[in-house]
Amino acid sequence: MWKMKSEPPLSFPPEVPIWVDPERLSGAPCFTGTLVPVDSLFTNLESGLSLDEYLDCFPDVTREQAVAVLEYAHKRTLEPSA
Repeated sequence: MWKMKSEPPLSFPPEVPIWVDPERLSGAPCFTGTLVPVDSLFTNLESGLSLDEYLDCFPDVTREQAVAVLEYAHKRTLEPSA
């Protein structure tokens, strides 16, 4: 019998409002204190929604949380590869 290789858990710096629980939403990263997947922010923005429209659709997510995640993603894309 073979065993699936488990992925290491995702971790984020404490100032980034993202939590991951393998028992919830299949371990999808969510905004802290919510069950709203972080991916929903990027998917909706890519679809043309403004940040204000997104926040209206997901009232559990604060502007501060959304901006912090966007800034973190921006910073990570600018980091040189290892």
